[in-house]
Amino acid sequence: MHMHVDDKRKEAVRVTWIGAIVDTLLGVAKIIAGLIYNSHALVADGIHSLSDLVTDFMVVFIVGVSHEEPDEEHPYGHERFETLGTVVLGFLLVAVAGAMAYESTLNLINADQVSLPGWPALVIAGISILSKEWIFRYTMAVGKRLKSDLLIANAWHSRTDAYSSIVVFIGIGGAMAGFPWLDSLAALAVALFVAKIGWDLSWKSLRELVDTAIPQEELDRIKQVAMDVEGVQDVHSFKSRQMGPKILLEMHLQVHPYLSVSEGHYIGDTVVMRLLKEFTDIGHIIFHIDSEDDDEQRVCLLLPMRSEITALIDQQLEEHTQLIRRERLTLHYLKGRIELELRVKSADGGTVDHSALSAVYQAMLPHLQQQTWFSSLTLYQRA
Repeated sequence: MHMHVDDKRKEAVRVTWIGAIVDTLLGVAKIIAGLIYNSHALVADGIHSLSDLVTDFMVVFIVGVSHEEPDEEHPYGHERFETLGTVVLGFLLVAVAGAMAYESTLNLINADQVSLPGWPALVIAGISILSKEWIFRYTMAVGKRLKSDLLIANAWHSRTDAYSSIVVFIGIGGAMAGFPWLDSLAALAVALFVAKIGWDLSWKSLRELVDTAIPQEELDRIKQVAMDVEGVQDVHSFKSRQMGPKILLEMHLQVHPYLSVSEGHYIGDTVVMRLLKEFTDIGHIIFHIDSEDDDEQRVCLLLPMRSEITALIDQQLEEHTQLIRRERLTLHYLKGRIELELRVKSADGGTVDHSALSAVYQAMLPHLQQQTWFSSLTLYQRA
């Protein structure tokens, strides 16, 4: 059973608030311990933890907005707010990585000026690593379950804090062992990794914002499910885009050209139901029923409409009104021309003789053949 939208929002907010509480406790603890036990790196790491509160609050706000129901201004929903939030969060990760790299480079240059910290600072750094790793795994699990790129991005943000604490742990341990430069060297490596995570998250979401199609292999699987529906002859003009965790699809479904409109539409509805059942990440499907492959054959836009053709048929039948009357006219717009199916009835309510019907056909055909749009005429009476 799929989770309700409101349940998803509540779980996303819950995991984010838990992360915010942990960030607050760790940030305060690291700053106090760093000041008491002479660890500038631990103080900086504490400030880093408190800065995570900004992103936590941002995630809570965006999750609330992105899970709102569609409205008049956003008929497709609000999932793109989550995508936009992921872009911002990804760039924040890159910015954090840049600050880490800058500070680490300065410390590497001035390694001989680094103060030696006390062992409690090492313990606090170790606790920070374990806590942030737990938050990372918890948030990542929820993000994958809810298919939320924003939560996944925030999970990676939590892991950057864990990596930052690893750097601090190594730096404190290295400084206590007489190798203060280890802190700066490890920090540079971590900064590059954090920058890559931030860029990957931002790039994925930026591609979504410009309506990049979903991977071809996934499109092929979706097309095959549609093709397996009885009555579907082909699927073409296939378009896809991502909107938050949901996929939006547009497609043309080719059916037999002589099906009724209602049957063709029912086949299309069946395709939609099959796809929504098979792929839970599909959010919206727009389909168009085709009687032929309009990717190859473009119908002439100058073909006459029903009223003009009906007037022409009635004009041809005028001299035969004592014999037959028009009952139903069916038009088939195929290959740039029009096929006519004309069902007639006897003027006196009886049955029209076959030879008389053939005579009417032979009289009408030459006039119709003068029309550039004419393809064929089928003349018959109710059985």
